[in-house]
Amino acid sequence: MPEEDNVDGRRARRSCLAVPGSSAKMIDKARGLAVDQFFLDLEDAVAPLAKAEARDRIVGALNEGGWGEKIRSVRVNALDTEWTYRDVVTVVEGAGAELDTVILPKVSTPEHVRWLDLTLTQIERAIGLEVGRIGIEPQIEDARGLVEADAIAAASPRVAALVYGPADFMASINMRSLVVGHQPPGYDVGDAYHYILMRILTAARAAGVQAIDGPYLQIKDVEGLRRVGGRSAALGFDGKWVLHPAQVDAVNELFSPRQGDYDHAENILDAYEWHTSAAGGKRGAAMLGDEMIDEASRKMALVIAGKGRAAGMTRTDRWTPPES
Repeated sequence: MPEEDNVDGRRARRSCLAVPGSSAKMIDKARGLAVDQFFLDLEDAVAPLAKAEARDRIVGALNEGGWGEKIRSVRVNALDTEWTYRDVVTVVEGAGAELDTVILPKVSTPEHVRWLDLTLTQIERAIGLEVGRIGIEPQIEDARGLVEADAIAAASPRVAALVYGPADFMASINMRSLVVGHQPPGYDVGDAYHYILMRILTAARAAGVQAIDGPYLQIKDVEGLRRVGGRSAALGFDGKWVLHPAQVDAVNELFSPRQGDYDHAENILDAYEWHTSAAGGKRGAAMLGDEMIDEASRKMALVIAGKGRAAGMTRTDRWTPPES
């Protein structure tokens, strides 16, 4: 993870639960699930005639609390609809103090992010909220958004993460598949999604923000979820959306370091700190067992250790300096 992040970018986002803003039952259930983040949805999960009522329900749910340490988010409607402005004004005026980020779907240009940044700033000033505290998570869901990913990620200091929206993206490029995340029929060499994922990840990292993979729609296929989510986790994504409680444990596991890797990363950091000190001989490179470690090793270890710490992991093995 970057050593310095915007907004709340250092917080774990291994699992992000989608919760329909129109469902009181699902909102209540979400409070007790072991996810790092949730978002109350006003977009695809809510029918047009239910959106106004869902806004009020979301305001009430945020103000009621009971979310623990979870990142509290709301996904508003896309800017090409008639609902976005009222979504933002109603939710932020009504519960802005209880909101961490706004997820903006179908972001194709940095101007979309700048509009939301300006609107949030005006509301915060008008009602006395801390200006700039509420983050923005742009969702990349079409070809133009991917092309503009660098500019989108850097469009505002509020940007906390880039989110990949796979289903809409697949449709936008005319991919011949109806199953999100599976290789399209006929694509028998490599990974059809590798460029998309790496492009979003690189844009996010260049801007110092997190990268979040979108949902896996086959709710009961946990092995498929592990296979698809494992690709983005291996590349370095910070987390993935989940649509059902049955997906939570698998996603939390996928986006947490393995215990042995976490312990090893912490030991590299401890050993490197000691070896570069006066007591350790002020060496820029040293041996940790059979492995040479140096400044590059420290940077790689910071990534794994940072993810483990954010996930609340504890060490089971600890390096100690050699006796003089």
